[in-house]
Amino acid sequence: MSAIVGAATCRRSFLVGAAGLLVAGTFPRASAESSKPPGQFALTAAKGRASLVGKAHPATGVWCYGGTIPGPIIRARQGEPIRIVVDNNLSEETTVHWHGIRLPIGMDGVPGISQPPIAPGQRFTYEFTPPDAGTFWYHPHADSLQQLGRGMAGALIVDEPGPIAVDRDVLWMLTDWRLTADAQIASGFGNSMDAAMSGRVGNTVTVNGAVSKEERVRAGERVRLRLVNSSLARIMALRFEQHRPLIIAIDGQPCDPHEPDGGRLLLGPAMRIDLLLDMQGKPGRRYRVIDDFYDGLAYWVTKLAYEDKPPLRAHSLDPPPALPRNPVPEPDVTTAQRQELRLQGGMMGGGGMAGMGGMSDMSHAAWAINGTSMTGDGHAGMAPLLTLQLGRSYLFTLRNDTAWWHPMHLHGHSFRVLSRNGRPVPRQQWADTVLVPPRETVDIAFVADNPGDWMLHCHVTDHQVSGMMAILRIV
Repeated sequence: MSAIVGAATCRRSFLVGAAGLLVAGTFPRASAESSKPPGQFALTAAKGRASLVGKAHPATGVWCYGGTIPGPIIRARQGEPIRIVVDNNLSEETTVHWHGIRLPIGMDGVPGISQPPIAPGQRFTYEFTPPDAGTFWYHPHADSLQQLGRGMAGALIVDEPGPIAVDRDVLWMLTDWRLTADAQIASGFGNSMDAAMSGRVGNTVTVNGAVSKEERVRAGERVRLRLVNSSLARIMALRFEQHRPLIIAIDGQPCDPHEPDGGRLLLGPAMRIDLLLDMQGKPGRRYRVIDDFYDGLAYWVTKLAYEDKPPLRAHSLDPPPALPRNPVPEPDVTTAQRQELRLQGGMMGGGGMAGMGGMSDMSHAAWAINGTSMTGDGHAGMAPLLTLQLGRSYLFTLRNDTAWWHPMHLHGHSFRVLSRNGRPVPRQQWADTVLVPPRETVDIAFVADNPGDWMLHCHVTDHQVSGMMAILRIV
């Protein structure tokens, strides 16, 4: 099973009238097995071309890191410092945000808040020591809609101190693209309909930069499969036909190994899930991996294609132990200060947009948190929505007053997901991005142990840049 697979949308074709148009890479595709050792890294942001949907169609003009879609895998070790030099060869400013890493504010990559943006032709050096092992990723936090939407994203994998008992460690980085009939990225970033509804959902899905018909596996092997949703807006609900994946980590943070509810893995933009996948299918058979989140638009991402060989093992493996816990501070929910954050706006939003542009005027903000809107990607002088006391525990109720889903991401911290609609979650779960369904509430708790001005925003990027973003100041 290689680290490279892909997917197309419904019926594995574009929904723009181009029959059978599917996309696979002039750029070399990233592989977890071929990544560089930890320590020193270099990334160059630049324009390029990539064959996303197949050799029968033109290569797609993209923006990328290091000449690859996705960008090079950065592989680090828990507790060991890394240094990444980023050169900007774009014609506009950029930054890099290290999504999910609990790092110093000066390395967080938000322009004007944690660093000056990297000007064209300039460079910036990021240096930090990842405290947590797990699956993370990196992406711009400047002109986010275009830069992320045109391909600028990559995985950051932080290895545990000791080896994990699997046969292979595999990355699937899922990316959603809106392409035209000639396989080019469609214009119209930030249009008012996308902004006020579900965001820029595309018509083609790739994994590690290519559409895949099948992924070769062998009966009897155990794979650690790292899933990263780097899409602008697409939410995924993945099912593995006749397989029983075990979730072992969410957003890089270990959890008790468990099967997903109903056999579906719900993965919003920016979220990550690590699986243990035992290949218990029959040699020579093929089994689909299906995304059926959107009603009536189910498609198969790829097929697990079993080699026609005897199983690698004669007997099934024992259930796996939990991964070693990361050193995330445990919040004290009995003394935690409580705050309610209301997510507001959007089409059918039901009001709550006081002091902001109304929905009839989409040149203004479309979304808000507690009636306050911050648009764009971050800039100097943004006032905090809340000021938190360093070292204190906080319990936030995220109340979604809108008709749309919101994956809410907190920079610089991981939090406990406590309950949904007042009901405790069935097992301990840590995250840095939590999916809040329409008209529902989610309670989270964390220790404000990292000083600075930290972003809290929806990771449907259209929602972020059109108002659903705030700063939490920790002093």
